[in-house]
Formats: sequence, structure tokens, C-alpha cells
Amino acid sequence: MLKKWSLLLLVLVLSLVISACSEESDAGDEGEDTSESTAQELKIANDQEPAGLDPHKTPAHSSVRIYSKVYEGLVSLDENMEIEGQLAESWDQPSDDTYVFNLVEGVKFHNGREMTAEDVKYSFERILDEETASHIASYFNMVDSIEVVDDYTVQFNLSEPSASFLNNLTNASAAIVPEELVEENDGDLQQVAEGTGPFTFVEWVPDSKVTLEKNEDYYIEGQPKLDTVSYYTMKEEASRLSAIRTGEVDMTTVGAKSSSLLEDQENVEVIDYQSLEYSYVGFNVDKEPFNDEKVRQALSLATDRDKVTEIVWDGDAEQSGPVAPSMGEWPIDVTEEELYNRDIERAKELLAEAGYENGFETEITTASTYPDMVDTAQLLQQQWAEIGVDASINQIEWGEYIDVWSNTSADVLIGRNGSGTDPDRSLNYFFHTEGSANVWNFSNEDYDQLVEEAEMENDQESRKEMYVEAQEEIINLSPNLFLVSPKNYVAVNESVANYTPYAHNAEDIVEVTKE
Repeated sequence: MLKKWSLLLLVLVLSLVISACSEESDAGDEGEDTSESTAQELKIANDQEPAGLDPHKTPAHSSVRIYSKVYEGLVSLDENMEIEGQLAESWDQPSDDTYVFNLVEGVKFHNGREMTAEDVKYSFERILDEETASHIASYFNMVDSIEVVDDYTVQFNLSEPSASFLNNLTNASAAIVPEELVEENDGDLQQVAEGTGPFTFVEWVPDSKVTLEKNEDYYIEGQPKLDTVSYYTMKEEASRLSAIRTGEVDMTTVGAKSSSLLEDQENVEVIDYQSLEYSYVGFNVDKEPFNDEKVRQALSLATDRDKVTEIVWDGDAEQSGPVAPSMGEWPIDVTEEELYNRDIERAKELLAEAGYENGFETEITTASTYPDMVDTAQLLQQQWAEIGVDASINQIEWGEYIDVWSNTSADVLIGRNGSGTDPDRSLNYFFHTEGSANVWNFSNEDYDQLVEEAEMENDQESRKEMYVEAQEEIINLSPNLFLVSPKNYVAVNESVANYTPYAHNAEDIVEVTKE
């Protein structure tokens, strides 16, 4: 009898367990508790640690790729590089020197407060404040005043017409920030971020990863698709290659040489596109011997840009001036420029004319974590030796590199710049005496006047002629040696959908999903 009751009890318990499991399964099928299985997380391997998160102060691409998801500006560029509204739904230009922006209503900062015209005024006054030392201050030095018309209307009054004003507003650093965030952090936004963008900043674990999460209150319905974006810092390309192969990450940039290593990887697609970047050699023109343009010209003539393309970029690059070849109608054909045609004998003559008949010693500084920069430095070291220039190489970490760049504390610096989407950035921002990114101490009155006039010229053909002259002039004066514009490569796991990189925006992931 006892055995019979024991058997009945066992059957009853098993029935209850099976029933419970069935109910849990049914609940999952009905979507009541499937958050773990449907969560959309994109894992990205980055080649560098962010240099800070303040959009008004930090130009490093390793930072832009993060804060451009958190902050937004008044306008942006679409896939065709046409200006479209972002926080501004529309704008008017009552006169050549006046712009009125009508803001999208109901947009909230990540702290829950509504964004208004006061925030736009505050953000641009912060950019223009000398104490901020914003790297984009010169973009907006023509702004005379900013008026709040009402909560959703803001007016910019310019001291003079500007053909590049709207385009400059598309820069990721022209971001709208909440004043209270600045005040709460004593003016330091390098470790915090709180904008209106599609993703909210969660945490930054140094030398490890940055985590962003979906902005549930984002004002654009249906965006973003992803729940989480995790940026893992992997400075070594071998580590990134391994991570994308094994599925540890979903996306990463790779170099030209490494892209071919992924050709037979079934679960990975490598997407390439011609960048708006160019590699360069920058000189501190206040320091001897680089204060003599003949020395800089000699080094340009000693540089074999074809070899830079072949050896550093595996052939996937085009020779470039300050305006990258992918910028449509604006760039000149630099191969026609005298200083782009290697001539060792003429280079030696120029050095002798400058008083350096026997050459000189110098040091090339570069970022240790960018293989292309290191390869470029080593190649130039060999090429310049042919005219008697004995160059040592100083490889430094990324954070130190950013400091060296901004403080002009290197005599010779290897780097990469973005041409932007308007030649004003390429030629004014980097090389005008008052340009915010003119870290070379370069100054030339005639050149300044030329780019100032071009910036104010609204006739496209006249403006183009001025920028052609400016490109030729800056190549001749050579505060930088412009080398090549490379192709960029992004390795993407097959589970990633709706990702299309553009030359001007390879970081747009609002429509990306995981399948």
C-alpha cells in the first residue's frame, strides 16, 4: 500500500513539473519573458582608447565615434552629403549674415529635461569662450551674437557672410550640451556624456570598454534598433582580427594589409570605402630647421609617395593634398605639383641653399598604436637619409600623442587628418593663423586673406578658384607634407544588418540590427 501511494505521489510531482515547464515555454512563445534572447547588442573592437568625451574639446576620432552617438547638433549630413535637419527641423536665412533655426519640439536630454533654444545658445557660447579652448572655435568665429527668439527658435547673427557656416554645423563637435551637466562637473565633460542622441552613456572602463545603451525616450520613432553598443579597446590589430574571426566582436576596423587575411572567412564581410582622410607629416615651423620653407620643400621632394602607397597601404591609397581626392569637385590633381615629383638632387640643392648642405639630425614622433603611422615614419626615415637627414623615431602612446599634437611639442609629427566635407576645414581650420587646429605655428598673411575671402564667397565657381589657389599655395609653403588618402576597411560579422559606411560617416549605426 505504501509503495502504491509513493508511486502516485511521484506521478503527481512529475506532472506538476512538466506542467510548469510547459507554461514557462508558452509564456516565452507569447513574448512575456524573452528579453535575454532578443536583446540587440553590437560589440565593436576599437583600435584606440577614447581621448575624452567632451565634444567641444576633443577632436580625436577615438572619441568622436563614442560621443557622436550621445550628442547631436542642429544639422547633419545625409548619405549624399546633403545638409539635413537634426535638432533643427528647419531653418531660414533672412539675410546673408542671419540664420534662424526652428527646433524639434519635445526633444529631451538624457537627464529627462527638454532641450530648448537656451541650450543651443549656451552650447555655442561655450564653444566660442576662449577658456573652453574648443578645437572648433574658428569654425564659428564669424558668429557675432546668438538670440533666443522663443523656446524653439534660435537666431545666429554673423559679423560677415559665411559660405561654410551651415556645413560647419554638421561637425560632430558642434554638439548641444546641457548647462547643468557642465556645472555639475566643474566644466569637465571628459569622463561624462549626456546629450539628446540615440544612445545614452553608461560607463567607461579605462583600457577595457565603453558601454552605451538605447535611449528609450529618443524623439525619432523606431530608432535606434540596438539595445546596447559595447566598444572594446583592442589596440593590437592581431587581437581585433582574432576577435572578429571568433565572433567575440561584431565589427572592427582593419588595415589594408590585414583585410586580405579575412577574404576566406565565411562569417565575416570586409567593407571598403575611400576615406576623407589623408596622412601627413607636420612640422613645428617655429623650430629650426623647419622654420625655413626650403627645408620643408626639400623633405617633400625626398619623399616617395608612391612607395608610401605601396608599402604602407598595400596599394590602396591615392596621393592627396590637404583636400582629399574623395571630396568631389574641390581637390586639385596633386600629381601635377612639382613638390610631389621626387627629385633627390633638387632636394639637396634646397638644403644647401638653406644652410644645411650636410643635412641635419631630427626626430620623427608618431603614435605607437597605429601601424600605418609607424610604417610611414620608418619609410620616411629611409627616404630622407638619402639627402643627409638623420631621423630617429619616437613612438608614443595615444594619450600622449594627442597632447603632443595639441601642444606642438614635436618638431616632426606623423599623423592623419580628416578633410571634412567643405574645403574651409581643410584649408582654414588647419592652416589659417587663427585656425583652431593650426598646431604648427604656421602663419602667412597672403594665405590667410585668400582663405578668408573664399570662406565668404557664395559663388561656387569663384570659391572653387580660390580654393584651388589655396591648395597650391599651402603645398608650396609645406607646413605639412600631405601624403596619401587611404581606403578604409571595416570587418563586419554576418549577423550585422543594415550597416553602410560612408566616407563622411562610417559610424552611423541607428538602423543597425543583429540577426
